[in-house]
Amino acid sequence: MPELQALSGLDDLRKQAEAVLFSLGAAIEVRRLADALEVDLSTLAAVLDALGTSLEGRGLMLQRHDDLVQLVTRPETATAVRRLLNPEVPGRLSPAAYETMAIIAYRQPLTKAAIEEVRGVDCERVLDGLLARGLIEERGRLEAPGTPRLFGTTMRFLQLLGVGRLEDLPGVPEPVAATSPGEMTPPEGADEPVGAERAGEDDPD
Repeated sequence: MPELQALSGLDDLRKQAEAVLFSLGAAIEVRRLADALEVDLSTLAAVLDALGTSLEGRGLMLQRHDDLVQLVTRPETATAVRRLLNPEVPGRLSPAAYETMAIIAYRQPLTKAAIEEVRGVDCERVLDGLLARGLIEERGRLEAPGTPRLFGTTMRFLQLLGVGRLEDLPGVPEPVAATSPGEMTPPEGADEPVGAERAGEDDPD
């Protein structure tokens, strides 16, 4: 029956996508993954949805950010993975860092001035720390006097929070300034993605 053949084909593609992402061990553009599987982007979207569902309750999870996708370990497994790999013990992020990431996550892309308007304090040091850790990135420049940088979150940010995509973040009331650091605290035992390097001290605010 056509329906059964379609389901079988989707399951086969799901397995192929899982194998490719697992073997790659890094983020890949969805278009490149579609080319590897020889499918169009709409079919790939269905494949990734099926893969994400199949990974629920397992040690791996699918993460999607903009046009990137990757297969990563779940935060709750970080302790065991870290014990084996024995990387440098990462530093904890300060409340100021979580607050700044929350503002960026829910209102990205936005400038340093916009972040400081919400927080009410200078954010240069904490932004430098988040950039060094790879938790945020520059997303271009605002067409305004001085062409200030625009900031957005990264794949590493999703891994730190233990979510598959930005849409999975908990909803918060406006304004974002009311967001407490606790609303974006990662699961216990997963202070940072495994292998993350420690950057400079965070803003002590």
